[in-house]
Amino acid sequence: MHITLEADYAVRIVYCLALAEKRMDAKAISEETSVTLRFSLKILRKLVSGGIVRSFKGTQGGYELARSPKEISLNDVIETVEGPFSLSRCLGGEYVCTKSSAGGVPCPFRRIYDEISGEVVQRMKAFTFDQVLPRESAAKKLP
Repeated sequence: MHITLEADYAVRIVYCLALAEKRMDAKAISEETSVTLRFSLKILRKLVSGGIVRSFKGTQGGYELARSPKEISLNDVIETVEGPFSLSRCLGGEYVCTKSSAGGVPCPFRRIYDEISGEVVQRMKAFTFDQVLPRESAAKKLP
């Protein structure tokens, strides 16, 4: 199981902006992250909508983080582009296991998948972008 390419790219883009500590234009973000400009713009729109990135128009425009890197978790970024994480589609509500719906008894794996999904989400919430910034960059962020 892997996170999607879009989620991976979103993480790269947020990290790039955290490292830059300044406003960057989409072309520079695209070049720095090796994500095509078109896909970068699509992801940046989602990150702006999710309140993780702020956009500015005009000649001095570009993108910057809307919050401090220590306030942005890996879970924030992934859920912004992918929606809530779940290990199995049976947790999403749209899919119902035919075995469980026939007898009205939930699949015995549903509880296990739910528990594992919760643990993964908690770990992703605990990881913030300031934790991977180079020490000198992270030191600048301290009050």
